[in-house]
Amino acid sequence: MAIGKLFVQDFRNIESVSVNFHADVNFIIGDNGSGKSSLLEAIFYLGHGKSFRSAKVDNLLQHEKLAFTVSAKTDKDCQLGVRKTFDSSLGNTEIRIDGEKQAKLSSLAKNVAVQVITPESFKLFFGGPKQRRRFIDLGLFHVKHSFSEHWREFSRVLKQRNACLRNKTDLKTLEYWSEVFAERSQQIADLRSDYVDELTKELSFWLKTMLPSVSDDIVIQYLQGWNSKKNLLDVLSQYREKELSTGYSLFGAQKFDVRFVLNGTSLDNQLSRGQQKLFLLALTFAQAKLIERVNRVKPILLIDDVGAELDSNSRALLNNAIAAIDCQVIVTAIDKTAVEQLVPLEKNYRMFHVKHGKLSVMSE
Repeated sequence: MAIGKLFVQDFRNIESVSVNFHADVNFIIGDNGSGKSSLLEAIFYLGHGKSFRSAKVDNLLQHEKLAFTVSAKTDKDCQLGVRKTFDSSLGNTEIRIDGEKQAKLSSLAKNVAVQVITPESFKLFFGGPKQRRRFIDLGLFHVKHSFSEHWREFSRVLKQRNACLRNKTDLKTLEYWSEVFAERSQQIADLRSDYVDELTKELSFWLKTMLPSVSDDIVIQYLQGWNSKKNLLDVLSQYREKELSTGYSLFGAQKFDVRFVLNGTSLDNQLSRGQQKLFLLALTFAQAKLIERVNRVKPILLIDDVGAELDSNSRALLNNAIAAIDCQVIVTAIDKTAVEQLVPLEKNYRMFHVKHGKLSVMSE
């Protein structure tokens, strides 16, 4: 799937933009603060119902406006739209897919698979496990269709068990919820383990494309959230007093993590910033292909500020990957020179310039 026409109104510094994207590759050129990242953010919001830049949705609204709108028509003639109003008397989120109202923002994600790489993506390395869990679970949502239901049920059970620990309920009740919690944790762990295995296999191709010198030495370590050699119920029993003292569950699927390792050492301690960005791009491309393979829908890849951390050699490697990915790619950069090595020879691209939230075509 690709976005054919995008309409954005009163979103960040974009007052009103209507743009026809190419189904293959698109470049958005503009200075910092011009609105190029806001365009990517609008597309991401359409696919996820949230921002990749801010947890507060009111930060997305243009100053002194009461609502923002993002809508798109895909190359398959599917019409998607979301309008968020902030007036206290009208405040709501209106979601439509092909004219039909939808109740949940998650319905957008089932129709648009959007992946993004930004300078903030380095949080996968330097942030806590939460960022890595979010990345893996995003892929799981699209690839393992039972995951979202399992995760909702697990979250409910986790809340119940944490309440038991916090309130120091009777032992029989705690043991009941611990048994259910262990069962649900194992279900989630099995799905994640299978997915990480699939992701690792797919990643191998993209690492050979973008990081050929170290591709064979990179490993993704899967940490399920408790000692893999022990039954979770035994672990919970062993640490019962400690959990009662803290008031929440110390082990389980909510503690899952992945680590990216090169020759036995954390990858970020050995690769340059440019190599780290290439790894993140390879990881994102791998996840995009898994989503495409299962959903038979081509994801949309957003790459923000492509010139940051990438030298000319790295951009040449990225160019090879973009040629191989076979999905819609939208790239932003500060100037045209940063994307020169990424421009396809086949002319299957469009290039835009953005200034003060206004978009104009640079070349066809």
